[in-house]
Amino acid sequence: MKKKAIFPGSFNPITRGHECVIKRAMPLFDNIIIAIGDNQNKENFFPVNKRIEWIKTVFKDYPGIEVMTYSGLTVDFCKKVGAKYILRGLRTSADFEFERSIGQINKQLNTEIDTVFLLTATQYTPLNSSIVRDILKNGGDPSPFVPEGIDISNWNQ
Repeated sequence: MKKKAIFPGSFNPITRGHECVIKRAMPLFDNIIIAIGDNQNKENFFPVNKRIEWIKTVFKDYPGIEVMTYSGLTVDFCKKVGAKYILRGLRTSADFEFERSIGQINKQLNTEIDTVFLLTATQYTPLNSSIVRDILKNGGDPSPFVPEGIDISNWNQ
């Protein structure tokens, strides 16, 4: 049986940290679905269609990577697409505590799904999408923090 994982998040925008975790996880899974979740508690700064386009650009040469959107429980989405693993990146111990709780609840909701944690590469520990949005909002250059080939400076033009 093929090993399929989802990597859920808002990817608002995708960062070099996201890219690094996904590329490092590729040898572990036959297929990784980058799953853009509809989270009502998060600010949707970038339209979902733009985020999908950027992710497809980053992983265009990786046939085992797909991009999908979903709403509702992540474990329900896993069941729908036949994924047995949820991939999560960890930057800090605070991330671990938060993600461990979610992983344990997900396991109670569906015992067939496991959460796999990968530590981020050291250089990406302080990086998150909120920081990239703040840099952009304040006129800074976000390009060092997003994957190559992604130009978010003129995203709304």
